Amino acid sequence: MKKILVPYDFSKPAQWALQTAIGVAKKAKARIILLHIVEQPTSESFNVEGQINNDGGWEDKLFTLKLIEKNKGQLEDAARLVEDEGIFVTCELRLGNPFHGIRTVITDSQADLVVMGTSGRSKLEEMIVGSNTEKVVRYAKCPVLTVHEEPNGKDFVNIVYASCLSENETEFASVVKNAQEMYNATIHLVRINTPMNFRSDHEVKKVMRDFARKLKLENYTINVFSDRSEEEGILHFASSVNADLIAMATHGRTGFAHVLVGSIAEDVVNHAQRPVLTYVTPELYR
Repeated sequence: MKKILVPYDFSKPAQWALQTAIGVAKKAKARIILLHIVEQPTSESFNVEGQINNDGGWEDKLFTLKLIEKNKGQLEDAARLVEDEGIFVTCELRLGNPFHGIRTVITDSQADLVVMGTSGRSKLEEMIVGSNTEKVVRYAKCPVLTVHEEPNGKDFVNIVYASCLSENETEFASVVKNAQEMYNATIHLVRINTPMNFRSDHEVKKVMRDFARKLKLENYTINVFSDRSEEEGILHFASSVNADLIAMATHGRTGFAHVLVGSIAEDVVNHAQRPVLTYVTPELYR
């Protein structure tokens, strides 16, 4: 891991994400890219070093220019805090749509990890609006670490790996293994049994052991946990083992398919009280 992208909007969740990213960067000896996007009603984003093309009146242009100048100063202040921790940091300030800006910078910078803050959303908000964090989780072509509260200073020594036991998770498994090695952590591999998707412990544990051997996992436990839904099961199991991190792949469904089926990973991201590491596996990407 060489580059960690931190979308930064100066909010408390963004500050918590930056604190978390600093801890990860120290472990991985990585650099941090701080990104702030001045939101504009457009489907694109533009680097503010270039010419600003705004179709509004001069009042709108003046307001935007002043906002850019203010945010540039705030971004530089945050960058100095990162430098004080001995980490190399660069700043990106863009104008446009936050989600498209984040996705563009992920590609342009070849980021290895995105660390984002999120405050969670109600069920109604998730259905109608969604969030930039949720969209990044769904579309990003690199792992995304979402942070929900101020870091407590602990390392990720207990990692819950909620797996669908698919061979397509090989790439994500390597991400989880890298995190395990960085923190000398224990992986708690878990399969959630629900009334609508139930399999016997004997059957599931055999599949899980084969899955762990194939992926060459080490220092892990195998667990089957029953609950009313996959989301609740993952959250309750993580609480039961006092997990420091939840790791899970997401199928990346979009559009109408997403409305009908939803995403367990996105539900967990919205409601977890601990960091969540997600990744859209290339084989499952839609």
